[in-house]
Amino acid sequence: MRNQTSKLGFAALLVCATAAFAQGRQVPAPGALPYTLKPLGHDVWAAIAVPGSKAGSNSGFVIGDDGVSVIDTFQDAGAARALLGEIRNITKLPVKFVINTHYHIDHVTGNGVFAEAGAIIFAQRNVRDWIHTENLKFFGAAITPAQKALVEGFVSPDAVYDDGVDLYLGSRRVKVRVYPGHTGGDSVVFIPDANVVFTGDLFWRHSLPNTIDASTAPLMKTLATLTAENPSAQFVPGHGDVGSAQDVDAFRGYIGAVREAVSAAQAQGKTGDALVEAVVPALKEKYGEWGIFERFAPRNVRDTDAELRGTKRIPNPAEHN
Repeated sequence: MRNQTSKLGFAALLVCATAAFAQGRQVPAPGALPYTLKPLGHDVWAAIAVPGSKAGSNSGFVIGDDGVSVIDTFQDAGAARALLGEIRNITKLPVKFVINTHYHIDHVTGNGVFAEAGAIIFAQRNVRDWIHTENLKFFGAAITPAQKALVEGFVSPDAVYDDGVDLYLGSRRVKVRVYPGHTGGDSVVFIPDANVVFTGDLFWRHSLPNTIDASTAPLMKTLATLTAENPSAQFVPGHGDVGSAQDVDAFRGYIGAVREAVSAAQAQGKTGDALVEAVVPALKEKYGEWGIFERFAPRNVRDTDAELRGTKRIPNPAEHN
C-alpha cells in the first residue's frame, strides 16, 4: 500500500446475490451494492467486497437467538449503512456486537454506523489506540486536513481484550481469539456451530497481502494453526472470496516463498532495488496471477527484507495503566 494513495484508492488496493434463499431467509438481489452477500449456512453471512468498490475489504455477520454480531465494517460508511440495511431486511433482531479484526482503515470506517444502531464494538486492546494513530500513515506526509479528520473521527472500540473474548447471541457462541502476524492486534472470529472462521487480513485468498505491519514468521505459525485446528472450515478472508483450509495453506506457501527468496538474495549480498529485481520474477512464475501482484509484490519483498534484517518498523502497543 502506498502512502500517497487517497482514502478510497488506499482501500481499493487492499482488495483486489448467490442463492435465492438460505436458511429460510431471502438473499437480496445483486445490484449496485459494493459487496456480494454470501450465505454460509446456519445464519452466517459473508459480505465479500467487489474489487475496486467502496467496501474495500470483506465483512460478515452472524445471527443468533437474540441479536446479530458483525465482523468488520468496510472502508466506507455508506457501504456499512448498506450492510446494516441488508441485515435489517434479513432479521429484525438488533445488531448487538461489532468485532474489528484489526485497526486498518478499510476494516473500521463504518464502526460509527453500527455504534449509532446500538452495537458495542469489540477489538484487541491495541486497536483502540492504533485506529486513530497508525491509520494516519496510509495518507503519507502530505495528509490533508480532511483525511486527518476522517481518521480522528473513527469510532474506536468500546470494549477491548488482550487474548480474546467469548460473545453470546442468546445460546449462540461467537469465539474471538487473538493471533499474531498481520498487525500485532489481530483477531480471528470463530463460529463453532457453523464451522466458519473469519480471519481478517491474516488470510488473503488468491491475493497478495498488505505487509506494511506484518511479521511473517508468526504469521506462518498462525496460518498453520488455523488450518490444523479447522481443517473443514469455511474461511472468510479479509480480501478475496470465501476459501478452504487448502486456500489458507496456499497463502501460507506464498509467505514462505517470499521469506525463502528474500533470505537467499540477502545471502548473495543483494540489497534495495537489486534484491527486489532478483526476487519478484521468481515469485511471478507461481503467483503472478494472484490479485494485485504487480502492486504488492515489490512491497512484500521490501517489507520482508526489512523484517529479516531486523530493521522493519511495526506498531508498538501503547502503555496502559
